[in-house]
Amino acid sequence: MFSVLRHNVGRRGMRLLTSLAEPKEPVLRTSIPGPLSMAALERLSQLQDTRAALFAGDYTKSVGNYIADADGNMLLDMYCQIASIPVGYNNPRLLQMAQSPEMATMLSNRPALGVFPSTEWSSTLEKAFMRVAPTGLDMVFTTAHGSDANELAFKAAFMHHARKRRGVRAWSDNELTSVMDNQEPGAPDAAIVSFSHGFHGRTFGALSATRSKAIHKLDIPAFKSWPRVPFPQLQYPLDKFSGENAIEEKRCVDELERVLRTHPVPIAAIIVEPVQSEGGDRHASPEFFRAIRSITRELDVLMIVDEVQTGCGATGTFWAHEQWGLAEAPDMVTFSKKMQAAGFFHTRQLVPDQAYRNFNTWLGDPPRALLAQAIVDEVLEKNLVGQTRLVGEYLKSHLLPLAIRYHRLVTSVRGNGTFLAFDCPTPELRAEFIELMRQEGVNMGGSGDRAVRFRPMLTLTKTHVNVFLTRLESVLNKMYQKYWPRN
Repeated sequence: MFSVLRHNVGRRGMRLLTSLAEPKEPVLRTSIPGPLSMAALERLSQLQDTRAALFAGDYTKSVGNYIADADGNMLLDMYCQIASIPVGYNNPRLLQMAQSPEMATMLSNRPALGVFPSTEWSSTLEKAFMRVAPTGLDMVFTTAHGSDANELAFKAAFMHHARKRRGVRAWSDNELTSVMDNQEPGAPDAAIVSFSHGFHGRTFGALSATRSKAIHKLDIPAFKSWPRVPFPQLQYPLDKFSGENAIEEKRCVDELERVLRTHPVPIAAIIVEPVQSEGGDRHASPEFFRAIRSITRELDVLMIVDEVQTGCGATGTFWAHEQWGLAEAPDMVTFSKKMQAAGFFHTRQLVPDQAYRNFNTWLGDPPRALLAQAIVDEVLEKNLVGQTRLVGEYLKSHLLPLAIRYHRLVTSVRGNGTFLAFDCPTPELRAEFIELMRQEGVNMGGSGDRAVRFRPMLTLTKTHVNVFLTRLESVLNKMYQKYWPRN
């Protein structure tokens, strides 16, 4: 957005952006990346590491569900900035908010929200977050990004845990002095339980809870007493393997309970994703999540649900955990990505016993909260969650027969809403598939070692799906002709 503002100063520029129209299908002028993208990345590489960059985007020409690059290519975006664009590039409502007086004031006068909140901040929190707050959670703590949201949720959990153990007494002199040397009792040993293949961010605490890929964690000191428990590896199709999957989920629930009861370090909280969105798009049943909620309640351990990637409608409900049918709400729900702002919802009991404890200078970002307000307006007024549910069903109904026809390449189709995935047989074939899709004009991404993940915007329609399916089948045919010419 800010690059758009930089290149299109004033109302005329905004009018031009709001008049952009989606192409009917991808536009391909060069291979991807093209020469202008490569030149832009070469310039950038003198200042930053660009080894992960795929192409240089042109966000003055990107529109709706299509991302433009420096060479004039227009790709149907099914990856959307790693699942973080909710309602389309250069969305008119977001552009209108971007040029509003409220946005100008917040951009030029960033407040330290913990000590000098603006007169409008409570209203912004209501409009941006609380009207879509998960049931049972009546407060919100705003942060900078998803890792930060999880990190500060962990701090809230540890403070709550220590307060329960300490009771009403004040801190002792020993606590007050030992903590300055990172020693007990002031810095007590306590742990967060996370699941195999989970991803929760790259800050220190979040990284200790992350179990997706070794490259994320190597060379970084970790909280060594934080245990890992297994997450179910379901078999597909679900109706064929219901018995096996029930046994697998029970195994994982039993191991979680064993760890919570016997781990030598006290457990303050567990953290779990509704879908392991970086660890291979691994799912579990509502019964599994209800079971772990029951155990955490019984053992007085907090439950943090990481909805950084699943939140804001992509699974067909605003929050994915709504589909679990929990008897009691989670204690905290973290969010970021499609909300374009970050933080965690929580109960009032998790407010620290003194000010300045869970705290930093900014405590969020008002401009991003204003964007979240516009996003929520768009989602609710246009019923985009309902649209996502219907379009996802349509997309999945076409992926399932393709998985039969192209069974050597496409397996284990899964997911809800448009938050879908399938597996390729090897990491190498997955990488080739994604590259070929890009050359066909569709931007996609992977998850874990072999999964292809779908992370489109909530504005995806059946028309976009049809454009996608044509190119998907083209790529599958090319790969079959290359590797299995007689099939």
